[in-house]
Amino acid sequence: MRKRILIVGAGFAGMWAALSAARLADKHQQAIDITVIAPQPELRVRPRFYERAVQTLVAPLQPLFDVTGVNFLQGHVEQIIPDSKEVSWKDANGEIHLRRYDRLVLASGSHVNRDAVVGAAEHAFDLDQLESATALEQHITDLALQPESEARNTVVICGGGFTGIEMAQELPGRLREILGADAKTRVVVVERGAQPAGRWSQELRDVIIEASAELGIEWLVNAEVESVDAGGVTLKDGQVIASQTVIWTVGVQANSLTAQINAPRDRQGRLHVNANLQVVGHDDIYATGDVAYAATDDKGNHALMTCQHAILLGKFAGNNAAASLLGVEPSPYRQEMYVTCLDLGAWGAVYTEGWDQQVKLTRAEAKKLKVSIVSELIYPPKAERAVAFEMADPYAPFV
Repeated sequence: MRKRILIVGAGFAGMWAALSAARLADKHQQAIDITVIAPQPELRVRPRFYERAVQTLVAPLQPLFDVTGVNFLQGHVEQIIPDSKEVSWKDANGEIHLRRYDRLVLASGSHVNRDAVVGAAEHAFDLDQLESATALEQHITDLALQPESEARNTVVICGGGFTGIEMAQELPGRLREILGADAKTRVVVVERGAQPAGRWSQELRDVIIEASAELGIEWLVNAEVESVDAGGVTLKDGQVIASQTVIWTVGVQANSLTAQINAPRDRQGRLHVNANLQVVGHDDIYATGDVAYAATDDKGNHALMTCQHAILLGKFAGNNAAASLLGVEPSPYRQEMYVTCLDLGAWGAVYTEGWDQQVKLTRAEAKKLKVSIVSELIYPPKAERAVAFEMADPYAPFV
């Protein structure tokens, strides 16, 4: 009976895990049953959800899976049962099934948690999933149908991380297009830190501050949201900001399936893994992408919840899951090169290298690179077996 690798999730990490496992099995000319369970056979390009035309930001995966011999099951995993090496999953018709595995690769991603603040779940928008990002885009477009008011013209971004920054920088230009050049629009970023972009290098912070000032984006620092309602947000200092558009970008947590595995997790719910991406205490379970707390090097750095890390984590996890079944040496995960490339709207973009975030490119030069990354580099390979397997090699050139 053929050995089974079961991969939960078809995001960046899950897709690449499947291709990488199939590549290694093909290389050693041994058959392994590789199956992906996910809600749909498509890659949803989440890093671009702040852009226009959100519904187009998907890439089909079924042709790619077909040519590489990867099976696909459409549904949701409900329960992981490590003792019997099974998962319980629900198909598109709502029927429950059990699926056995010899190796499990958990690549179920992450989500924004809005439950910590009163009213956020009911009244705030987010960029977390394709459906919610599409709803936000439609809402912003429909603002033109609303009567002129301070609340209509004001957008509040809760959280000044990378997602919040890219969304904020995109908005001034989009609001002018929708509401008219003369509309008195306002984009406000609410940041709990002491300064804008305070968690990053001074070089990167200065660029973000410069771009924000040029685009007219306001930062409220040392500020936290107390509650959200239909009229806007109330901060903990009592300040009220009237807004019909509140966007929540903080509180990212690993998928709740991680809690079903008896293993150490970090504060975001990510499972601790070893160098081969095996979950601590569970040699037959691999965690990858946003559900893995994985060291990238020997300097104390760990993978972030970004597609940059998810892509390579997926390749190593799939390779190593297959290697353990084929009896070949695993490839320890390493990703010492770290870069950032932030879209800063009409101002341009910024590109940095290293964990100390040294700025290398800004404005139009960085924007050109950003467009190349998000429209080419992070997309799936062509549905050609040889091309897909070449790119699925964990040691293939990457950022």
